[in-house]
Amino acid sequence: MHKKLYAALTLLVLAAMALSACGGAATAEPVATEAPVVTEAPVVTEAPVVTEAPLPGVGFRICQVTDTGGIDDKSFNATAWKGVTDAMAVYGVEGQYLESQEQADYERNINAFLEQGCDLIITVGFFLGDATSAAAVANPTVNFSIVDMAYDPTIPNVLGQVFRTDQAGFLAGYLAAGVSQTGVIGTFGGFQIPTVTAFMDGYALGAQYYNQQHGTSVTVLGWDPATQTGLFSMTFENADEGRRLGESLMDEGADIIMPVAGPVGLGTAAAVLERGNAYIIGVDSDWFLTSPNYGSIVLTSVLKNMDVTVLDAVRMVVEGTFTGGMTVGDLPNGGVGLAPYHDLASLVSPELQAELDAVQAGIVDGSIATTPPPAP
Repeated sequence: MHKKLYAALTLLVLAAMALSACGGAATAEPVATEAPVVTEAPVVTEAPVVTEAPLPGVGFRICQVTDTGGIDDKSFNATAWKGVTDAMAVYGVEGQYLESQEQADYERNINAFLEQGCDLIITVGFFLGDATSAAAVANPTVNFSIVDMAYDPTIPNVLGQVFRTDQAGFLAGYLAAGVSQTGVIGTFGGFQIPTVTAFMDGYALGAQYYNQQHGTSVTVLGWDPATQTGLFSMTFENADEGRRLGESLMDEGADIIMPVAGPVGLGTAAAVLERGNAYIIGVDSDWFLTSPNYGSIVLTSVLKNMDVTVLDAVRMVVEGTFTGGMTVGDLPNGGVGLAPYHDLASLVSPELQAELDAVQAGIVDGSIATTPPPAP
């Protein structure tokens, strides 16, 4: 019995040893696992709030009173208003305007702005001179600026804006004389007031200077700077009158015309465009840009950059440096000038342009006079 049991146990041990030698039962190898990645919860931060500094003119009210041509006259009212809108963009001021339909509106519109507490009241045009000075004297703490006029003696709270349009007009007259094919050029004004006749003085004297330099005899119709007599529409509004005067000048042979009468000049431009044998010189603003339907006949324009001087007047109010007196726009400071020739550049030869550059240099250094000598 014991022998049988021993034998059985021996067989079991041998069998176990045999299985071990052959690899035995399959055992699973350990599976390598990566250590878990521990991530920290993201830190939530609020986006920085970017705040722009307020423009320095916020809260200031700038108010413009137009002359009877209206705010969209494509001339001096519109150019002055551009200065206000530029100030709105640059300084953040509030801009308003009131249009004058007749001269009786001047005082009424100024008083309306006085009641509103405007920080600067801008009046546009020579004809607003009396109403502006009366209001300024009666309200010495209110700032005023008048375009196209200055006072002598000055008024402490009124800044006059005046322009040497005779200088740019001189260049225009020289140019017109050099381009003209008929030897006749023309001009007319709205009213015989200094801000109108200054253009005409320069224009006529510029043509005369061209004659002196070239031995020619270009004739200027519509204005005689020596006698201060000439042609006037007696309106800044009636374009039909501009048409009539333009046709009259062309009938006399003028092939380049400079109307100095605000929107009246657009009537002249219409007549010139219809006839097709003459050109226009605009005034105040670049007519090629402001009246593009006449661009094909606009030789140039005598620029009166009132937007620049208006913007500067607003700057002084915003900065607290405003004072009365006078600011002058001229050729040296860019207050006046000639517009580009645009589509008609081919009419101006390089030689003529070189002469114009020399004439401008002479005007700037004072060697060329652009105003008539005083009457004896």
